[in-house]
Amino acid sequence: MAATVKHALVRAAAKARRNAAARYSRFKVGAALLTKQGEVVTGANVESASYGLTCCAERVALFSALAGGRKNFVAMAVVARMPGGPTPCGACRQLLAEYAPEATVWSADSGALKVVREFSVKALLPAAFLKVPKH
Repeated sequence: MAATVKHALVRAAAKARRNAAARYSRFKVGAALLTKQGEVVTGANVESASYGLTCCAERVALFSALAGGRKNFVAMAVVARMPGGPTPCGACRQLLAEYAPEATVWSADSGALKVVREFSVKALLPAAFLKVPKH
């Protein structure tokens, strides 16, 4: 994928990060998901005092895209203020493996958006649980 697409998606994730509801951890994360058709859907993390109800930026973007009827995801950018940028948590990796298995994941520190790490979803979760066993 072209570097311009990568950097545009990283910028979209950085912009989405501003909307994070991270009043407990103060760790703001933004994500931007790109469809094969060129649509970009963004998300930001949303925290709850009941920590199990907290939702990561990656899942917010993915759920929003799926609820809007979008599919065929080719890339996701994730941005937070941390050296090297964040990588998706296990739950996000699982959902990406199910709904965006061929996607590229780009990660950047919000303080250094031009330095982008790249991963495949398969590399992030090589043994994803993808089939429901038959009873």
